[in-house]
Amino acid sequence: MTAPSSAARPDRTDRADGTDRLPPPRPAFDAHTWKEILHLLLNLPVTVFGFVYAITALSVGGALTITVVGLPLLALSLLGARQLGKLERARARKLLGVRVEEPTPLPLAKGGGLTQRLWMALKDPVGWRTLLYDLIRLPWGILTFCTALTSLFVLWPVLPYLARGLANVDRFMVRGLLSPSDELERRIAELESDRGIVVDTAAADLRRIERDLHDGAQARLVNLAMGLGLAKEKLLEDPDSAADMVEEAHGEVKLALQELRDLARGIHPAVLTDRGLDAALSSVATRCTVPVKVTVDLADRPAPAIEGIAYFTVSELLQNISKHSRARSASVDVWRAEDRLLIQVHDDGQGGARLEGGSGMRGLAERLGAVDGLFVLDSPAGGPTVVTAELPWRDRTE
Repeated sequence: MTAPSSAARPDRTDRADGTDRLPPPRPAFDAHTWKEILHLLLNLPVTVFGFVYAITALSVGGALTITVVGLPLLALSLLGARQLGKLERARARKLLGVRVEEPTPLPLAKGGGLTQRLWMALKDPVGWRTLLYDLIRLPWGILTFCTALTSLFVLWPVLPYLARGLANVDRFMVRGLLSPSDELERRIAELESDRGIVVDTAAADLRRIERDLHDGAQARLVNLAMGLGLAKEKLLEDPDSAADMVEEAHGEVKLALQELRDLARGIHPAVLTDRGLDAALSSVATRCTVPVKVTVDLADRPAPAIEGIAYFTVSELLQNISKHSRARSASVDVWRAEDRLLIQVHDDGQGGARLEGGSGMRGLAERLGAVDGLFVLDSPAGGPTVVTAELPWRDRTE
């Protein structure tokens, strides 16, 4: 019988002279197993501290809620629980390899008054889930510590399997109680931020309309009333002068009507309602100081709200081109791609546009973001400038 070849014996390595040698020594457990064992041994001190913190916070804060300091103390305890959860997530990432996203920070700086910030902290689901995590883990921490420590000396042959099973339970707890509520929580935070942007934008638009009415049409109508009053007084004693005043008042009426039309067009142009984006954007392009090519490729019209946002986005971009770009030509393309309405405005101007600061571009980006849109600006120094905007497509319901 022939001896088995060295290929059939993976525990040995051939020497250069044809003899066998043993493989190099290696540790009984790999690094991943040792990390799991370390995590289990750390469970006892960590869970004891967390349990004491949770019990103290709930008992003291709950007992003092009948006083003035009770609710603020409980709110601070929940903020502290958030930090404990952050440390636990970091420990799980380091030792267990669990990738858990950090929850959205509480927007306390935007919370308004002290009462609003206090209520925001008290209803924080992340803080309450962390306190629950710390409360229920004390028996588990004692069990895992004792099992891991005993197995190191008594059951070390099966310790890797025990460590993996116990660590998997820890992974489940971390994911279940310390992870954010994924899309729901993120979406709530986005909607709260977008609501503030929409409110600020609406307030700014109302102030602009009020200012335009006060400084434009209202002032002309006041002058018209005064002029007609003077003409009425001179109607009998100086008919020629009164006729001139009436003629001047007629001109003022025409100017006031034109200003009111312009103001109404700025709120929502009639051509957009009647004929859609193609005609409305072509009308806007004629008022630009550079030649603009408009291409609208839409089989159907979007919802009025989306159509209006698209119109005003292009209108403001063309105004920026007229004022700042020093361009010789520009183009506007609008088309639909699945459930998105895409807008691209291109000009061959000097470039250098930025989103930073309080620029109009920044305001456009915030407005589009408030309706789940996107705003991408590519404007290197020297040009050209390409602005791409995306809006969610919603069908029009007549």
